[in-house]
Amino acid sequence: MESHVRVLENLSHGDFAFSVRFEQPPAFSYLPGQYMFITTGTGTAALTKHLTISSCPSDPYLEVTKGSTGHPFAEALRGLKAGDIVTIRGPFGDFTLQGEFGRVAFIAGGIGITPLWSMLRYATKMRLDTSIRLLYSVKTEPELLFRKEMAECSRVNPHLGIVTTLTEPGPGWMGRTGRINADMIRQEIPDWRERVFFVSGPPVMVKALTAMLREMGLPENRIRSESFPGY
Repeated sequence: MESHVRVLENLSHGDFAFSVRFEQPPAFSYLPGQYMFITTGTGTAALTKHLTISSCPSDPYLEVTKGSTGHPFAEALRGLKAGDIVTIRGPFGDFTLQGEFGRVAFIAGGIGITPLWSMLRYATKMRLDTSIRLLYSVKTEPELLFRKEMAECSRVNPHLGIVTTLTEPGPGWMGRTGRINADMIRQEIPDWRERVFFVSGPPVMVKALTAMLREMGLPENRIRSESFPGY
């Protein structure tokens, strides 16, 4: 489905990321975790890329969240203002969660949190019984996205557990440190053998972690992944 939609607002997440909200066409429906193509500009100035929909299907708008990479598409998206028109096409993708699994584990690196954030919010809003354990890794504390919102979801969702880890922590950080590895998964998700894993992040990270999960003995049908190239 292709639609021309109006920008509602552009929200900053500090120096590392931003979110853009668009009006949602009446006929546009999507599943948490899916993505869409966005075209900014027209003619020779048109730029098109696909981005995960970071909003929740019950939200009255469409939202995407993008890392501040300096890429021409990222800069065009960051420069959008309320009232601007873009073209969207979608939704696409089967990296989704609708409550079909009793227990899941989310592993996110950097901007790869976006599809898992949509799923997490959906599970919380719909009061799903799905047990969710999220391991979320970034370099520094300011890079943590949706931190306050996640804390609120944890407060109201008894089936949700969130662990954040920093690879370059500052002196005041009191949480976990280091990259996500097999030992961290075993410590933070003791019943990992019983869960379906959703791994999302930079391609190198996703490749390494999915290979590690296989080495740990997790069956292929319990591993789902999505990579973010970083444009």
